[in-house]
Amino acid sequence: MRKWKAVLLTGVLALACLAGCGKSKGITVAVPNDATNEARALLLLEELGYITLKEDAGITATTKDISENPYNLSFHEVEAAQLPNVLQDVDYAIINSNYAISADINPVEDSLAIEGAFSAYSNILAVKEGTESSDKIKALVAALESEKVATYIAETYGGAVVSVVKEPGDGFDASVDYAALAGSKISVAASPTPHTEILKVAKEILAEKDIVLDIIEYTDYVQPNNVVESGEVDANYFQHKPYLDDFNEQNGTHIVSAAAIHVEPMGIYGGKQTSLDAIKEQ
Repeated sequence: MRKWKAVLLTGVLALACLAGCGKSKGITVAVPNDATNEARALLLLEELGYITLKEDAGITATTKDISENPYNLSFHEVEAAQLPNVLQDVDYAIINSNYAISADINPVEDSLAIEGAFSAYSNILAVKEGTESSDKIKALVAALESEKVATYIAETYGGAVVSVVKEPGDGFDASVDYAALAGSKISVAASPTPHTEILKVAKEILAEKDIVLDIIEYTDYVQPNNVVESGEVDANYFQHKPYLDDFNEQNGTHIVSAAAIHVEPMGIYGGKQTSLDAIKEQ
C-alpha cells in the first residue's frame, strides 16, 4: 500500500512541462530531469517498445532525442527526488528505487515495469583521483564489499536494491595496515536511502579495527562530489558511474570510482493509471 506524502509541490508539473504538454490527448509520463537518469528512463521506455530513440542517443539523451513516439506520450521533466510527489498528477512516473523507497513505495510490489540489474548503473563509492589506493579507501571498500553488507542488502530491500559484488569477503583487506589506521576517521558523503543505511553496516565492520566512519548525509547530487573534489570529505556514495562521468566532464572535477556496490533498478509507477495497458489503449 502506498503512503502518499501529505504536501505536494505546487506548480512542479507546470514548471517541468516539456514535450507535448500543450496537447489535450496523450499519456503523461514524468521522468528525472538530471543528466543520465533521464536517458536511463527513456531507455527503459524504449526497451518496452513505447518510444524509439535516435541511433546516436547516448547516456545523456533527453526527450529531444526521441525519434518515434507512436503512442503520443507527453513528457514532464521533474527533479528526481520529487517524482513520488507528482505521481498522482500524471499517468506514470519513472522513479529511481532509492526515491521510491523513501516515499514508502515498494519497487518490487508497486512498479508496473522495472529494469534489470544493469551494471552500467551500479552505485559506486567515489573518491578523489589519486586516493583510491590509500589504506583508508581500501579499508572502506573492503567493508562495503563484505558478505555482511551483501546479506544486509538482500534481506532489507528484497530486490529493490541489489548487491553487485561478485565475491563478497569478510570485510577486511589483507594489504591494509589496520594498526596504523586505528583511531583514524574516514568521512563519506551519502544520500539517505539506501546509501546511509548500507554505510552503517560498513561502519560496524570498521569499528572492529578502531576506525570511525563519519557518514554525512546530503539530499542533492552536486555537493557530495564538490566536497570530495575539495578534499573536505574522503569519499561519497550516492551515484552511478555514467552520472559521475558526465559530472566530471561538465565541472572539470577529478573523481573516480573505487568500487561498485549495488544497483537500484529504475521502475515505472502508475499514477492515474493502474497498468501499462492504457498506453496502447488510448
